[in-house]
Amino acid sequence: MIQFRRILAISLKDIESYYGKPPLITWGLMFPAVLLLSVYVKDPATYLAVAPGIIAMTLLFGNTSMAAIVVTFEKRAGTLQRLLLAPLSMRTIILGKALSASAYGLVSALILTLGLKLVLAMPLADPPIFVAGLMLGAGCFSLLGLTASVMVQEVFEAMTLLNFFRFPILFISGVFMPLSELPHWLKPLALASPLTYVVELLQFGVTGQSEFPTPLIPFSVSLLFLLISWFLTEAMFRRRAHV
Repeated sequence: MIQFRRILAISLKDIESYYGKPPLITWGLMFPAVLLLSVYVKDPATYLAVAPGIIAMTLLFGNTSMAAIVVTFEKRAGTLQRLLLAPLSMRTIILGKALSASAYGLVSALILTLGLKLVLAMPLADPPIFVAGLMLGAGCFSLLGLTASVMVQEVFEAMTLLNFFRFPILFISGVFMPLSELPHWLKPLALASPLTYVVELLQFGVTGQSEFPTPLIPFSVSLLFLLISWFLTEAMFRRRAHV
């Protein structure tokens, strides 16, 4: 219980200091909403094919960016070093930072989902699978953002590092094109992307269909990516957070 309170205190401090700013709120909502609206205006009959992918993209960019920005700012201001000197375990600090970043991405994705549900009557064939995809994606992407943040000194360096990862997987992970339509030589790369499995979970949650025969496959692989991201983040924090 004490550890949970400490994690929650770190998260609430980050939310109050960084995430509640109007530009961040509007950016997290306006960009995916405008992108999806442009797809709908072009072809209303096919918007449902890309809606889960754009929701997953909202998680990817929102969670990784906010996690990286907060830690990079705190490194420059010296507040992260003071936090590391406090009687807190490294895991408590990581969980606190990841929880606040995950909350930002989840709120953005849920508001976008609610808008799609109310305005465009987007179905939800399997809400538990949809929520599982959101939770696993938010956790994994937040941890990846934290990993990038401790490897660099400036915000623009963190964004550059993340973009080397984000933009390539954006076009091979089923966001805009189903996995079945990808060239054969790209499919192994798509299957190595954590975004692929989040998209497929959300796709199954929305339409009840997926490129995989059962949602258990993307769920299991997403959980594996979450564990890998955790171990990678913890290792990088122990090695680089004091730098």
